[in-house]
Amino acid sequence: MPSTTLLAVSGTTLVAVDLGPRPPRRRPRRPSRLAPYARLFARPGTKAFTTGNLIARMPMGMFTVSAVLMIAMTRDSYALAGAVTAVGLGATAVVGPLTARLVDRFGQARVAVPAVSVAVAAQLALVLCVRADAPAWTLFAAYAACATMPNLGGMARARWTHLFAGDAAARHTANSFEQAADELCFMAGPVLATFLCVTVSPYAGTLSGAALLLTGTLIFAAQRRTEPPVAARDTTAGRGPLRRPGMPALLVTFLATGAVFGSLEVATIAFADAQGQRGLAGLVLGLQAAGSCAAGLLYGLAPPATAPGRRFVVCVTAMACLMTLPLAAAGTGSLAVLAPALLLAGMATAPTMVTGMGIVQATVPPSRLNEGMTLAVTALLGGVALGAALGGWAAEHTDGGTAFTVPAAAALTAAVAAAVSAALRALRRARGVRARRAPRAAPAGR
Repeated sequence: MPSTTLLAVSGTTLVAVDLGPRPPRRRPRRPSRLAPYARLFARPGTKAFTTGNLIARMPMGMFTVSAVLMIAMTRDSYALAGAVTAVGLGATAVVGPLTARLVDRFGQARVAVPAVSVAVAAQLALVLCVRADAPAWTLFAAYAACATMPNLGGMARARWTHLFAGDAAARHTANSFEQAADELCFMAGPVLATFLCVTVSPYAGTLSGAALLLTGTLIFAAQRRTEPPVAARDTTAGRGPLRRPGMPALLVTFLATGAVFGSLEVATIAFADAQGQRGLAGLVLGLQAAGSCAAGLLYGLAPPATAPGRRFVVCVTAMACLMTLPLAAAGTGSLAVLAPALLLAGMATAPTMVTGMGIVQATVPPSRLNEGMTLAVTALLGGVALGAALGGWAAEHTDGGTAFTVPAAAALTAAVAAAVSAALRALRRARGVRARRAPRAAPAGR
């Protein structure tokens, strides 16, 4: 190892002092590619609330599948099962925004725990009604009462927004993580529910989902230091989230995006059934969710958009382009060709949702944040129901491959809606600039 020598002059004598070995130079460590995510969870309390929230959100992908299998296996009627879950979805569309408004007004913990308790009691009532062979109307009533379950994903996003209020890059990464978590829940939830209902008991999926929901919510609500404070009511805003400029067009885009999800699921199941491989439909659909999950995590590493509206149009347009891949793959009549096409098609959905949710957060006032995000989720769920109905009609009246025109058309509709919304925003900005630059009229008498 090289040493360091100090030279000095004392009178007429040259003095050399050996200072010992020179310490090696340390190369600067390159930051990890996952540093943005590590920075999120370096905040105290973030790991705890994320753990509880993920446990509570897993039933999102379990309850519908569990209810369908439980009713179909015990009552031998897929029509009744589908009708019960459809009524529950409609009830959620009505009750969800009202529950979110209560969260904004009174706080997450004070509303989430009782709201989830009612939803869990309703799930238990559904199991008892099915097991006791109660009249069909009791199933509709019990499942509709589950609509009190709050938007737990929106609550997690609200916490990140509060913790990183002045850090747009961190909020972008957090939104990407939450979207990936949604995809993970919708990917693993149906698989877990199907396994429990088929191998354990028809009631096991619903009971397990209820236990996970209650346990996760209690853990999440107990993390009070990360809970955002109740924001003061914005009396100057004067408009609810639904009446904010640009919000209706944004919700139309979410509605069309939901139709992509709903129709793609039905079309894939119908295609696999037509090929005599219905048992592989869940695995193939999981690839679409896996592609979206991976894209969401990678998207979180990218810098946040300086022009979110423009990036949103790009993301939705990319989704419309990629949704043509399953349509082309279905034309080959091979499930093996369709599988990678779905994987690629899913890679544009997460960036679309992340950017869209970011625009929602920037559009609504802080005092109505949970309500605004719940409206977006409600539009998405409404689109899922609409897309499932259209996809089912197409699958029944055409061959399995033709049904993939429905998700392709829905994605194109979403792209057109996003482009129109961006054009209207640009027009409003231009009018505002012209109004500010216009000369003021001189007062009368001068």
